[in-house]
Amino acid sequence: MTKTEKLIQIAQQIADERPNFFEKKGAGKGDKDTNSFMAELRSRAEELFGRDFSEKRICGHTNLAVDFFIPDEGTIIEVALGLRNPGSEFERDILKAIMAKEQGEQVRQLIFVAKPGAMKRHQQPSSIAMQSWVKKNYGIHVTIWELRNNHAH
Repeated sequence: MTKTEKLIQIAQQIADERPNFFEKKGAGKGDKDTNSFMAELRSRAEELFGRDFSEKRICGHTNLAVDFFIPDEGTIIEVALGLRNPGSEFERDILKAIMAKEQGEQVRQLIFVAKPGAMKRHQQPSSIAMQSWVKKNYGIHVTIWELRNNHAH
């Protein structure tokens, strides 16, 4: 199992431990829950890997950081729980991957970890075109991985 697969597995475990994780909470409460989720994910990932892959500033002389970067796998992982919503950071996160690549990082894939609905949302022509364009021009494969709601009835 790759580090990327292990990180996604940890994210799923944390989601499974939180019965209200998939409920829409709105601003404030939702932000607090997301921050708590991310802190737990960063902590468990660092413990597992013995190294911190989170909040990597690989986009040149900017303050932009990716959620996780696993250099030996050429993988950026963005935890984009709101990817199913209009106005998500889909395009911005793709731009960060391009910027990292232009800075010499060996970025081969960008994986979004999202809540259910993200894949459907990004089957629209604009999202498909952007994914094709970044693959063709930068060699970066974009994938959306949805966390499963194992608490659904």
